[in-house]
Amino acid sequence: MILIDRAIESRQRSGSPIRVGLVGAGYSGRNIAYQILKSFPGLRLVAIANRTVSAAQAAYMAAGITDISEVDSCVGLQQAMDHQRYAVTDDASILCRTDGIEVIIEATGTIEFGAGVVAQAIEYGKHIILGNVELDATLGPILKSYADRAGVIYSNSDGDEPGVAMNMLRFVRSIGLKPMVAGNLKGLYDRYRTPETQKGFAEKVNQKATTMTSFADGTKLSMELTVLANATGFKVGTRGMYGPALAHVSESPGFYRDKLLDGGMVDFLCGAAPSNGAFVLGYTEDPVKAAYLKYLKMGEGPLYAFYTPFHLPQLEIPLTASRAVLFKDATVAPIGGPVCDAIAVAKRELKAGEVLDGIGGFACYTLIENYDVARKLDALPMGISEGCTLSRDVAKDAVVTYADVSLPQGRLCDKLRSEQHQYFLG
Repeated sequence: MILIDRAIESRQRSGSPIRVGLVGAGYSGRNIAYQILKSFPGLRLVAIANRTVSAAQAAYMAAGITDISEVDSCVGLQQAMDHQRYAVTDDASILCRTDGIEVIIEATGTIEFGAGVVAQAIEYGKHIILGNVELDATLGPILKSYADRAGVIYSNSDGDEPGVAMNMLRFVRSIGLKPMVAGNLKGLYDRYRTPETQKGFAEKVNQKATTMTSFADGTKLSMELTVLANATGFKVGTRGMYGPALAHVSESPGFYRDKLLDGGMVDFLCGAAPSNGAFVLGYTEDPVKAAYLKYLKMGEGPLYAFYTPFHLPQLEIPLTASRAVLFKDATVAPIGGPVCDAIAVAKRELKAGEVLDGIGGFACYTLIENYDVARKLDALPMGISEGCTLSRDVAKDAVVTYADVSLPQGRLCDKLRSEQHQYFLG
């Protein structure tokens, strides 16, 4: 971060700001747009694509931008860019196909639509930054393989918990400790929350009830830590993780001391102060380091807790875009095939004939499981569950499997899931 700010300033001084396209002008997209426009003069948000163009226009206007062109072609977008006008469109493919845009931020939170945007952006040589852990958890490894072959960067964002943890993990490794556990600090966790229970809170914070449900029922948590697992090779110690309820993150070394996995583990702490952000446990038995760490009040060892008590994804994602363009450095991205999977589990007794309502709905919550175990179970990933029709009853708290459902026809996400498994494990 100390390095990236100077590099961004250099692009600004040269009169050649990083040209960014944004797909999605919902809650996250609006805040990302505002941050770039108000706080990052070294980046130029040249265009916003949103299915409702008025929302894209409103995102610009919230930052005081009124010189806006609505475009419906690559030619129109190129002309707007040439005349230093900002552009909006309802066609995300225009951003993907237009020359001159260096990086695209995908912030829709969708799986099917988002996968198409990412694949097309990569095809046309754009770096891709995700404000979309749902997509990354579901299809990240195969999309990253596309990016590698195209020579572009694919990354989830700084500021979201996987990025916060990954930056800490790189720091811990750089000072000579071995990262052994990494994950989230979680304040509330209740698998059975629904859009009805979260409706009032959602209205207070101007968010969708389904979004707030996904935060509360563990779906977002499981998907974030699937992203982190796929970026580190870390697995889970048990389905759904341990998630100990501790008073403070500093107590976590004692809990995990006899639960460590050789290759590392993702997990979360429930209610542990500061109850926000991410943590990493680093390991060393070096007696000199141990004495020094004890002197600096890091504990008795051999596990040491490092944590960041905040996460600010919409404020930090411009840094991720800049890292990709200027240094070809991904904040957090899959290192190979899937390591963990975010699987659908029945939130209540489900009946044959029901259509699953997906992330943050009434039907299912999500648990993280090691990928090899999930495949043996034939578990249905939560990210592709929406729109699936149950062919038989599923008991409450049972894993929903592919055999339990019929999939909608012709979806890109199903094609990519199959390709992902074959590419890495076939």
